[in-house]
Amino acid sequence: MVQGIVVVVERAGRYLVVRRSEHVVAPGAWCFVGGAIEPGETQEQAVVREFREEVGGRVRPLRRVWEYVRNDPGAPSLRLFWWLVELLDDDLHANPAEVAELRWCTPGEMLALPNLLESNRQFVSVTVGASGLADGFPRGLPQ
Repeated sequence: MVQGIVVVVERAGRYLVVRRSEHVVAPGAWCFVGGAIEPGETQEQAVVREFREEVGGRVRPLRRVWEYVRNDPGAPSLRLFWWLVELLDDDLHANPAEVAELRWCTPGEMLALPNLLESNRQFVSVTVGASGLADGFPRGLPQ
């Protein structure tokens, strides 16, 4: 089973999302920053590394907020751990090897993006909802 992390950054009711480059899995898809957990790496280390690699910024992991598991026949099994983070450095820029574009979107704008990854659509629909974060935490999640 492939295991990965997803980085959830919120600022003023908007979430950071990226459009994946043509050089990675799911080219052109919109999603949160994220990627595979490397052997020997903790989830928190993967969060920091993936964010730095994809958009050049620094974050501090706060807590794991959601988990997504895919067990579709004919596709590799996948488990994603979703992490709420604090943005420490907002001098962000897309790494063209991994990211074609980055954008700050409201939950509604995210759901309207073409080719939004299904796991991201579920996260927004189930945990964030139309109104976004409440008191810094996604709705419906333990605080």
